[in-house]
Amino acid sequence: MKVLVTGGSGFLGGHVVRLLIAGGDEVFALARSAAAAEKVERLGATAVWGDLDDPAAVDAAFASPGGAALVNLASLGFGHAPGIVAAAEEAGLRRAVFVSTTAIFTTLEARSKSVRLAAEDAIRASTLDWTILRPTMIYGAPGDRNMARLLGLLRRSPIVPLPGGGQGLQQPVHVEDLAGAVVAALAAPGAIGREYEIAGPEPLALREVVRQSAQAVGRTPRIVPVPLRPVIAAARLHERVSGRPRVRAEQLERLAEDKAFDIGPARHDLGFNPRSFAAGIREEAGGRA
Repeated sequence: MKVLVTGGSGFLGGHVVRLLIAGGDEVFALARSAAAAEKVERLGATAVWGDLDDPAAVDAAFASPGGAALVNLASLGFGHAPGIVAAAEEAGLRRAVFVSTTAIFTTLEARSKSVRLAAEDAIRASTLDWTILRPTMIYGAPGDRNMARLLGLLRRSPIVPLPGGGQGLQQPVHVEDLAGAVVAALAAPGAIGREYEIAGPEPLALREVVRQSAQAVGRTPRIVPVPLRPVIAAARLHERVSGRPRVRAEQLERLAEDKAFDIGPARHDLGFNPRSFAAGIREEAGGRA
């Protein structure tokens, strides 16, 4: 099968492209730069020039493979979804899998929440044979934007400050398990018109996530609970004075939210069987994240 992938040069994209090619699919990957094109071509995909900020280029890129299915890994938080849907419909790409995020369930007034919700509405209203996957926090390989920082901190510091005491539930998903779910969804007729939460096998308190991560790097740091409100206030101040803050107040606020999800439908329909966090974080630590 011909498959057009957006976001193929990203963290998740590399894993998905490799799996598709290993399964015998012919993969075309949207690339907006020479570096992105080189990366996807190293994976064995054919690079197709296109920038999601340029509707005409997207239309041309989607039409070029001819009859491909669509796997959209590009973020739905930037307002591109209507254009992507329209281009896919115009190009005759009937089957489409879209990766969204469980962040749409936040109770916070997140800046991108309304954009993501509108994106999902546009997908549902389309004529495509769509599937929506919503992963939780993604981890599992060097370069992830979530656990890599924690592993680095654990390796160098005997003390780990934990905002709010780490009681909020987390259910991280390993990037390879998520990639497998994406490829399985594409091949599953029963997944058409369905939405799935994609997460680890069980929710864990953040404190337990930190403990298991420390164990993975052979450390036993002292975990120090820190009141959440002052830390959030400091993060807001840092955002105002820094053009590129390493941590945003919204990220800290979300630590207090329970992020626990039912993966039963994904298990049933997609054969989704995620590895434990303890096993996954050991793999990531072994890869020197």
